[in-house]
Amino acid sequence: MFAHLPTPLERADRLGAALGFEPGRLWVKRDDCTGLATGGNKARKLELLVADALARGCDVLVTAGGPQGNHARQTAAAAARTGMGCVLAFNSNPPSRTESNQLLDVIFGADRRFVGPIAMDDLNSVVELIAGELRAQGRKPYVIPVGGSSPLGASAYVAAADEILADLGHDDVQVITATGSGGTQAGLAARLGHERVLGIDVGAVADPIATVRRLTIEVADLRGLPAPIGEPRIARDQIGEGYGAATRACLGAIRLAARTEGLVLDPVYSGKAMAGLMAVPRSELRARAVVFLATGGVPALFESRYEEWLTGTE
Repeated sequence: MFAHLPTPLERADRLGAALGFEPGRLWVKRDDCTGLATGGNKARKLELLVADALARGCDVLVTAGGPQGNHARQTAAAAARTGMGCVLAFNSNPPSRTESNQLLDVIFGADRRFVGPIAMDDLNSVVELIAGELRAQGRKPYVIPVGGSSPLGASAYVAAADEILADLGHDDVQVITATGSGGTQAGLAARLGHERVLGIDVGAVADPIATVRRLTIEVADLRGLPAPIGEPRIARDQIGEGYGAATRACLGAIRLAARTEGLVLDPVYSGKAMAGLMAVPRSELRARAVVFLATGGVPALFESRYEEWLTGTE
């Protein structure tokens, strides 16, 4: 419908050498190149979710996220692309500046609702309330949970896992991904198993392990796959002071990826995921191929609060 798929799988030998990998072991799955509204991993999920919304005769997409949410930005673009309305709820007060993802939300014509600084886990109930208001007005809303991480949305990453395996030509792989609302990791794990997927928690939800565990089972059931054994593998040492908070390790990861591969990572998701990969002892990454999932999020780099952090001499 609107995502550019399959996305490229690229060797990253210069970055790999800096991280102590042999040539040909480190790869980047370029899901920052999905095309929709500057690209990102949410486009895969929205392909399935928006198709379902249209099949059900819905006329407005309703979802939520953080004030600089990539999911919100891509949902707004998908709504514009298909002629649907879009209502976005954010767990913050109205920002003093309209910038980065928020600016794009405005350009795409989304109705933005700022509901105050509540936990990300509480946003789905806000979405349901907004959907009720819209139904009372005669609209037909399609509710999308935070991050597009419903079983249907998360199942998009089963196909992404298949793309990785097809491009590599073998299944001896370890995939590293940022884990926020949990859908991307769950979809990958439903296809690859928990042992072959490592999530780097970015601090979006209170209990990402429980979230990914539940979603993985639901995705596997939806896709007719056996439920993976074991527990989700999630590293929780890169969050810093919270979701979206700048960290020294993230800055180092962003600079290293940019200066070795020309790869642009963001400060909320993929930068912290790369920092997580950098922190994993090489002895724990024994697979023939290590694949880093670049999930997009470039607009966040241009948020003013990150300017001094990104340009400083730290």
